[in-house]
Amino acid sequence: MLSIAIVLAAVMLDQWLGDPRRYHPLAGFGRLVLWLEARVYGPPSVSAARRRWRGLLGWLLLVAPPVGLTAWLVMVLPLWGGAVLELLLLYLALGGRSLAQHARRVARKLEQADLDGARHAVAMLVSRDTATLDASQISAATVESVLENGNDAVFATLFWFLLLGAPGVVLFRLANTLDAMWGYRNDRYRDFGTLAARLDDGLNWLPARLTALSYALLGHTRQALRCWRTQAPHWEGINPGVVMASGAGALNRTLGGPVNYHGALRERPPLGAGPPARVGDIPRAVRLVQYTLILWLVIIAIAGGLFATTWG
Repeated sequence: MLSIAIVLAAVMLDQWLGDPRRYHPLAGFGRLVLWLEARVYGPPSVSAARRRWRGLLGWLLLVAPPVGLTAWLVMVLPLWGGAVLELLLLYLALGGRSLAQHARRVARKLEQADLDGARHAVAMLVSRDTATLDASQISAATVESVLENGNDAVFATLFWFLLLGAPGVVLFRLANTLDAMWGYRNDRYRDFGTLAARLDDGLNWLPARLTALSYALLGHTRQALRCWRTQAPHWEGINPGVVMASGAGALNRTLGGPVNYHGALRERPPLGAGPPARVGDIPRAVRLVQYTLILWLVIIAIAGGLFATTWG
């Protein structure tokens, strides 16, 4: 029951306070990643196999010490101290309010016909080129980001906390951050970031499918499940397509399609069904994530109550 109380308190803090405006640990971790990458990446002459080993070494150096330190602190601190630490780490790992704020900022710029402002705002959410996006493309990119990051920043984070406590949260969020920084299939990271991408895939496999199922239950359920089954296997990556196909089907909107990444056109299959995403679909996607969070909290509370009654 203590873990459930920590989950509820952390979610409330995230919804109330959002991300810290300064000195967020993940921002500091990102700077550490860049510093270490410059030292372990190696010269251009390094072979592909050695580059992959260097990527694994970098991953271990960045992830293992914080996870081990967190596990040690939880064990040695008194119960109340461990609970405070877990609450703080889970709150810092959650990003639900920040995600909603970024998405709503894009929607406001579009509603004000400020296309340049909307392009700048959506660039804070996605890694694709945004300089030439039109209003429909900006809307689609924002909805895609809300659906995918709803899993990463909220539901997978909660999943790993419930499974492994604070060490699980640290493990998942650092691995997810490394995938975001190293998991590209370009010349620099194709080999170096391979293991970071695969490890994140493994950690995200079950949470992504639980998130997709939750999205489906709260929207056009049969359509969402059909989109998940038929479209996700054609998407690059084993997890993002699952979440976005189900979410797009639940919203009855079509996402996906070609996008530009770093000046190169990438063809992507369509996701979902119905008309293309519009600006009004951005708050709908935010609400879907919020309703999914409520559903998860209710299920967590009920499961915790049943466990306490049965085994207490």
